[in-house]
Amino acid sequence: MIKILLVDDHDLVRTGIRLILDSEKSFQVIGEADSGEQAIKFCRGQEPDIVMMDMNMPGMGGLEATKKILRYNPEVKVVFLSMYKENPIPAKVMQLGAWGFITKDAEPKEMIRAIFQVSAGQKYIAPDVAQQIALGKVDGNKSNPFGELSERELQIMIMLTKGEKVPDIASRLSISAKTVNTYRYRMFEKLGVTGDVELTHLALRHKLINPDQL
Repeated sequence: MIKILLVDDHDLVRTGIRLILDSEKSFQVIGEADSGEQAIKFCRGQEPDIVMMDMNMPGMGGLEATKKILRYNPEVKVVFLSMYKENPIPAKVMQLGAWGFITKDAEPKEMIRAIFQVSAGQKYIAPDVAQQIALGKVDGNKSNPFGELSERELQIMIMLTKGEKVPDIASRLSISAKTVNTYRYRMFEKLGVTGDVELTHLALRHKLINPDQL
């Protein structure tokens, strides 16, 4: 039996995923979490085989939560289920130690296939995402300036483009507003932008976000 923890801040999303997973006799959903903090706490008290992890949630996001979960229990296999399919986000996720990356518009059979493959010790990346990662390696991410960003800078970039304010980001990430601004200005320098509006336009141009998210 493959024991699974679902992590997503939307009840409807978790319910939909649970319905898919409950249809497979080899899967057992042993818990749900709506934040990174809850996911970490659950993994310290329970031992899921696989964590289905969302990227962006209130409080600690999926990237930071994955780091802490794997630091505590490196045997846990994290599979990201995300709306962000454009590189460099999938590549950063896999570099972080995740075992899988599928998109939220994936077919149920792909999710089931991904879980079986990861459970068997093989990494799984959605085919269209895998192609982007491969192309990024070929051109050294020269076509996408966001490839130069660190994991933390990417995390803050996503929050900024969603309209979140620096004090709120600082509170969510448990760091100071000064530290957030340090990451922010370093990010601006790497990307050649001068403010949050330009940052958002650049992210839209490279399809890291879509207008529906704004």
